[in-house]
Amino acid sequence: MNGHEDAGDRSTPLHVPVLLDTTLGLLAPALERGGAVGVDATLGLGGHAEALLTRFPGLTLVGVDRDPDALRRSSARLAPFGERFRPAHAVYDAIPEVLDRLGLAAADGVLFDLGVSSMQLDQDDRGFSYARDVPLDMRMDPGETRTAADVVAEYPAKDLARIFRVYGEERLADRYARAVVAARAATPIRGSAQLVAVLEAATPAAVKGRGHVGKRVFQALRIEVNRELEVLERAVPAALDRISAGGRIVVLSYHSLEDRIVKRALAPRTVSTAPRGLPVETDDTAPTFRMLTRGAPTAAEGEVERNPRAASVRLRAAERIRGDPRST
Repeated sequence: MNGHEDAGDRSTPLHVPVLLDTTLGLLAPALERGGAVGVDATLGLGGHAEALLTRFPGLTLVGVDRDPDALRRSSARLAPFGERFRPAHAVYDAIPEVLDRLGLAAADGVLFDLGVSSMQLDQDDRGFSYARDVPLDMRMDPGETRTAADVVAEYPAKDLARIFRVYGEERLADRYARAVVAARAATPIRGSAQLVAVLEAATPAAVKGRGHVGKRVFQALRIEVNRELEVLERAVPAALDRISAGGRIVVLSYHSLEDRIVKRALAPRTVSTAPRGLPVETDDTAPTFRMLTRGAPTAAEGEVERNPRAASVRLRAAERIRGDPRST
């Protein structure tokens, strides 16, 4: 599964899909139909995928992931489902291209479980952890060229401050950016322990002890390296365009920046664009989707106790009520 797990905590049970029962319930009306096609846009180790294929025996599921190691592992896990599982090495904004390549006109259900996977956090050579001394890598697809070490080494202070502040929501963004630039002038910063030490030294005593100093900075670097928000802005509209009539989308996000993008993508499709007072709704102005959730529901207290990674999840879901990409 994916999700914004704490990169410093290895004691939590891993690979537990967040809001699994809720997700399955929301997708059920679309995926119980004969010949249904689903897309798991963030396959990871296949936790959600396995549950979907088990729950819906007529489902063909396309599993998308940019990480070839995740695809290899999940494909092995899902091998018992045979041709019902179709793996695809791609970033999730390429869902239309993946469907085209597989000869599929539309998807009946699409699931996004955003963030970094437990598997990636566990592998030291992937460089996502701030609690262990690992190389500053953070690439979800090792075939990409830019690493977190490159960002730390090359970005000017103003750009580091911007990503720390915007992507990490870090209040000390400017202070940390200046500290990184000063430190790298003396010694290249290539490992997580080096970076954490720089952040520790730059943190005022009054705010120490309020959580790990690296948590928000490392999140920001990961988002920048993988262009996560930029990709998400393209991915949700692209997925919505390929959802069939009666089909559904479920998105699990783990911080406000992701949730805001999802909300912004859904909003224009779930409201009428007709001028106020227009007596008749037209095909051009009627909403094409309806929201299935009010606001962005969170995990219940019991689930958070069982799986602390669910604490920050926000869920949004919608159903296509007009139009069908198969007819266009």
